[in-house]
Amino acid sequence: MNFKKIIPFAILGLSGLFLGACLVHEHNEPKEKLIVRSTYELLQSFHYSPQALDDNYSQRIFDLYIKSLDYNKMYFTKDQIDMLSSYKTKIDDEIRASSLDFFNLSIELIEKQLQRIQQLYPVFLEKPFDYTQSETINLNSEKKDYCKNQEELEDYWRRYIKYQVLSEIIDIENEQKKKAEKSDTVTIKTAEEIEKIARENILKRYDTRFKRINKISRNDRFSSFVNAAAGAFDPHTNYFPPTEKEDFDISMSGKLEGIGATLSEKDGYIKVVEIMPGSPSWKQGELKAEDIILKVAQGDKEPVEIIDMRLDEAVRLIRGPKGTKVVLTVKKIDGSIVTIPIIRDVIVLEEKYAKSTVITTKDKKAYKIGYIYLPQFYTDMNDSRGRRCSKDIANEVTKLKEANVDGIIIDLRNNGGGSLNDVVEIGGLFIDKGPIVQVKSMREPARAYNDTDGKTLYDGPLAIMVNTFSASASEILAAAMQDYKRAIIIGTESTYGKGTVQRIVDIDRMVSNEYRSQMPLGAVKITIQKFYRINGGTTQFQGVKPDIILPDLYDKLDIGEKELDYPLPWSEIKAAPYQTWNAQPNYKELAKMSAARTKKDSSFILIKEAAQWLYDTKNETSVSLEINQFRKKDETDQQLSKKYKNAGTKDVPFEIVGLQTTSKENATLDSVANKRAEDWYKTIKQDVTLYESYQILSDYIRMQKK
Repeated sequence: MNFKKIIPFAILGLSGLFLGACLVHEHNEPKEKLIVRSTYELLQSFHYSPQALDDNYSQRIFDLYIKSLDYNKMYFTKDQIDMLSSYKTKIDDEIRASSLDFFNLSIELIEKQLQRIQQLYPVFLEKPFDYTQSETINLNSEKKDYCKNQEELEDYWRRYIKYQVLSEIIDIENEQKKKAEKSDTVTIKTAEEIEKIARENILKRYDTRFKRINKISRNDRFSSFVNAAAGAFDPHTNYFPPTEKEDFDISMSGKLEGIGATLSEKDGYIKVVEIMPGSPSWKQGELKAEDIILKVAQGDKEPVEIIDMRLDEAVRLIRGPKGTKVVLTVKKIDGSIVTIPIIRDVIVLEEKYAKSTVITTKDKKAYKIGYIYLPQFYTDMNDSRGRRCSKDIANEVTKLKEANVDGIIIDLRNNGGGSLNDVVEIGGLFIDKGPIVQVKSMREPARAYNDTDGKTLYDGPLAIMVNTFSASASEILAAAMQDYKRAIIIGTESTYGKGTVQRIVDIDRMVSNEYRSQMPLGAVKITIQKFYRINGGTTQFQGVKPDIILPDLYDKLDIGEKELDYPLPWSEIKAAPYQTWNAQPNYKELAKMSAARTKKDSSFILIKEAAQWLYDTKNETSVSLEINQFRKKDETDQQLSKKYKNAGTKDVPFEIVGLQTTSKENATLDSVANKRAEDWYKTIKQDVTLYESYQILSDYIRMQKK
């Protein structure tokens, strides 16, 4: 097939994978074979790193597809995996021969296993388990193998259902305790009553879950198979089956009307990818990136489990009119289960825009530091006169200069990216001229994006804050300022490491008219370009390593591009010509001074403890199913979760200066703006990482003046 040239996106960012519902209802193998073949050929023609149709590519598809079918290793036995593994190096041959034997066998086996499990769980839940028996279960899918045979699998399911019932018993007991503490009229249920209710709840939950699983069609499975063929190129390359417009819009935008969260569906779980600044979720404050949503309740109604639910269906449960309450049951990254009530509302757009203030302390020798918060690199694609972050940042820098600040901190923590053109212009505010980033396509030489105005808006001391969730455009800006030695980059061990650009292509538009009868075929999101620093190294995979590293809650967890399946590797091209900044910081001395402070600081000590606890919790391989041990572990987890909940936040001696005066003519609007400002200032005054960044930049200013 001959494909047309495609044009890259101007927008880059950290985004989730969004899958919609396939609208091809009939079993149409010729169409399926056409989709597989044309998807591969399209990817091979335009992907930044083409994959040869060979055994290595076949193994990648196999691993990704099996993971999508049975991520937790709870359905297939080792014997069945061995049977499927006979195709591990043959899927490439099947693509050439337009064969679907492997796919058909996988469907046959998974359907049989699901039917067997569906017959098992009601039997397990007919009567109480022996909760005094000393036995364990391994819930860590990465650290367990498939069960050897059907008998072993059935025993695993018995223990898994028992674990679910135990969890429900503890939840009911804890809820009863809370109610009893608030009221003397609460009827206390006996242990037998609680146990019976717990089994009934789990039975209802699994009935609902398997009703949902039984609706998974061949078309849904096929979409997962083609997605595995796409994902074998890199984790940001995906296949989108034909979808209804509403679901397609959800897939592309990731915006959930009502709460303002970007979600992704993977391996049967709905995960939070990003919280939109200014949204109800952002204002409520408890829902975070990496959280897994387990249940959704409308107000005070019974929650609905959304495990194994398609993303579009979960979205419909979460969305809703302004003013209504949705309650999410969420599994946090530390393994704890919490309920988060969120009042749906219109997103406050102002909160996604750049804003600044001046921070200092009561110390007479303290410096005035300008603080700029940029939650995303926004631009209005539909209005050339609309708001752009580059213009807003320039305005904030100008205001801070007029306030005679001694230095500026730009906060890019949790900033997932955005407009490429704007990040180039922002970088240009702090240098006179020169390259900011290099962009390279597969068959074309690298192109440098340059600041060419020959002007420097701000030439004073500069620091940039980043963390694990700073991605794409954030990494470009941090990398450029680091290469120029223009700023002190402060943050976690590294940023996210997404240094690629994607383009969505409609397959129908790329294949010849002879296949019109088989259309629609779907769309493919393809990685077509890679970002490179001006020093020649890419931001891909490794991210940006800060000049000064501060302790962080997620230090020990596997988060970032390098932890995804088959990410494009770090690579290097020729450096662009550039000159480093004259007044370079003494990074080694600044890092030494910072380390001396954080080593003694109780807040950073607590952060380190919390990071270790998160790591240990995530890597647990054995959970006791003896009820007293189970209760003891739950109590310990709750205590530690409470202890570490606010790690990284405490009152710090910041003074906020330069507040705007309320206008009597526009009191209503100003009162709303002032309330938002007060909330922001409260956050600033509890941000220990920002306070340490302030001290680092103050050290630099002090050293400059000697």
